[in-house]
Amino acid sequence: MNITFPDGSVRQFDAGVSGMDIAKSISEGLARVALGIFVDGIPYDLSRPINSDAAIRIVTFNDDDGKQIFWHSTAHLMAEALESLYAGVKFGIGPPIENGFYYDVDLPNGKKLSAEDLPVIEAKMKELIKQNSQFIREESSWENAVAYFTEKGDEYKLELLDGLKGSEITLYKQGNFTDLCRGTHVPSTGALKFPKLLSIAGAYWRGDEKRKQLTRIYGISFPKKEMLEEFILLREEAERRDHRKLGKELELFLITPAIGGGLPVWLPNGTIVRRTLENFLRNLQKQRGYQEVITPHIGNLNLYKTSGHYPYYADSQFAPIVVDDEEYLLKPMNCPHHHQVYSSKPRSYRDLPVRLAEFGTVYRYEQSGELNGLSRVRGFTQDDAHIYCTHDQLKHEIKEVIDLTNIVFKTFGMDVTTRLSFRDDNPNKYGGDLELWERSQQEIKEVADEMGLEYFIGLGEAAFYGPKIDFIVKDAIGRKWQLGTVQVDYVMPDRFELEYTGADNQKHRPVIIHRAPFGSMERFLSILIEHYAGNFPFWLSPVQVSVLPISDDQKEYASALVSRLEALNYRVKYDDRSEKIQRKIAESEQKKIPFALVIGKREAENNQVSLREHGVGDKGVMSVEDVMKMFAESAKAHEVHGL
Repeated sequence: MNITFPDGSVRQFDAGVSGMDIAKSISEGLARVALGIFVDGIPYDLSRPINSDAAIRIVTFNDDDGKQIFWHSTAHLMAEALESLYAGVKFGIGPPIENGFYYDVDLPNGKKLSAEDLPVIEAKMKELIKQNSQFIREESSWENAVAYFTEKGDEYKLELLDGLKGSEITLYKQGNFTDLCRGTHVPSTGALKFPKLLSIAGAYWRGDEKRKQLTRIYGISFPKKEMLEEFILLREEAERRDHRKLGKELELFLITPAIGGGLPVWLPNGTIVRRTLENFLRNLQKQRGYQEVITPHIGNLNLYKTSGHYPYYADSQFAPIVVDDEEYLLKPMNCPHHHQVYSSKPRSYRDLPVRLAEFGTVYRYEQSGELNGLSRVRGFTQDDAHIYCTHDQLKHEIKEVIDLTNIVFKTFGMDVTTRLSFRDDNPNKYGGDLELWERSQQEIKEVADEMGLEYFIGLGEAAFYGPKIDFIVKDAIGRKWQLGTVQVDYVMPDRFELEYTGADNQKHRPVIIHRAPFGSMERFLSILIEHYAGNFPFWLSPVQVSVLPISDDQKEYASALVSRLEALNYRVKYDDRSEKIQRKIAESEQKKIPFALVIGKREAENNQVSLREHGVGDKGVMSVEDVMKMFAESAKAHEVHGL
């Protein structure tokens, strides 16, 4: 049979050849590090026979798919360790995630795990690794699988099986452990050399708060010790940068049960940072012809029924509010409101494109266990904009939006890659005309190629109303985050009967571009705080300068300097306390204020300051005029990207 490799070359193998056999035919080195094989896009274990012509791709830990196989296998290894340590443990689900894996488990006799238990479980995992047990895939009838898990007394697996009637059932075994699983897995446990269990959390079975809360154990693993050591160092650095910790230390935001979980309050310092970000984007938008609008925090329920957000996404929304026999909903999205603005008066092709922008607050119901600082909240503000254009204008408008989004991320020193999120072959997932989908996907790809974007295509990642471009940024310590998005929409113009009069004097549907460079102000700020480790650049810092007189004799000079700085709209902290100067300097450093101006007798007499830069230290004595020039340049440093 013919086996086609990723480079397009074709080789012949006997039917029944395994992925491991193919890997060995290439090199023994590849065979040692291979973790799985994709056969016509379907993941196979390396031991599974291939019986017909196929295109194949062998994956290692260097591939994202290989990491997922590696971590999924480690979840099974952890489950085997748990079963050997805690007889009667029951298992929910144990998937790989972006960085590692977790398994939800129900421990016997109400046992609660703590962080002190993790090294014990980890030690058992390492013991099992040494046994180098093979992962064995077994096809099973539904009835036999039900019988096995009934005898085992695992109601969670039985519930999962109940939803798999009529489907192919596979079990995976390694050592003394058997699990219900689609796969794929590494050849044997010996490959999972360096596991690390990370944390414990609670998780409701199937995400339902009315169901039992299980114990979720998170972990990760690597094939090499140095990879694990690097991960631990990055994790420690990430903990140092944790926006929840820094948010408290720098007095940026507050989340309190008195107001409600997932409902952040912006403190004065945080409000300055957020408003500065908003004004930065407002200026960029104004240069590009956007018009800003403000819409209510609630809307008539029928509005969201028209858009499709209700009832299809009812589980992620707060319950409707009944007022005067009408039902209202806390706004889950800004777009239905913007569509009303567009349709509030007749539109001609001469008016298009219409670009409507809003920093609009929306509300989503998130389970309490999923809330996480600013990164996962129930009330958040989107830097939303909707562009209503003709199809002939679409390509140009997409380019403009991509350019704007790249300026935003370049300003903050974030590397960007893009995902072109296209539809897959499941027609039930998408609305709109297929011909328009194909045309817009082709145009999006042409735009990406013409602009020289680094991108990959994600099939099945499109929104239900159209294809999109997702921006994935890398922060200062190499973590990747999906932030901004550009979405092309053919569905909402039909649902809301949006129109414009064309040059032919006929009515036409506009195309809508949904656009949000920051995405959510809350989530973006959580990432930005960690990206900078709280050390905001001068233009963004809530306090830009601290003025520190050494003694009372310099207070008059220092006070006049503070007044001059404030008149120039710099954000100044004047520390005139009767404290030792070393303590004042230390506290300015702790608050991560970019510059401190220390004023002693000589500085006051010569119209000078002693300049200190946060994280650097003493920069020497400078004239006030030179300091003012430096501040003016620092305050505008970010504007170069927006020119």
